[in-house]
Amino acid sequence: MKTQNEIIKQGYDALINSLGVADTIRFIQYFSFGKEDYTKERHQWLGNKPLADVLAEMKQLQSDDSNQYEEIID
Repeated sequence: MKTQNEIIKQGYDALINSLGVADTIRFIQYFSFGKEDYTKERHQWLGNKPLADVLAEMKQLQSDDSNQYEEIID
């Protein structure tokens, strides 16, 4: 079993081999943590919506997206 550090290194190596150094950096920057207040933003998205409503919407999205994998890989 690989350690977390080994997996991270292997992931970085795969990205660099596939994208090159500059594009790997751009890719990682896309997923880097922002400096904004996530909790404040989340309240803007959700408002005062009850948790039960949020969960119902999540379940509806799951059922609506049943054909998300159209390609079958043998």
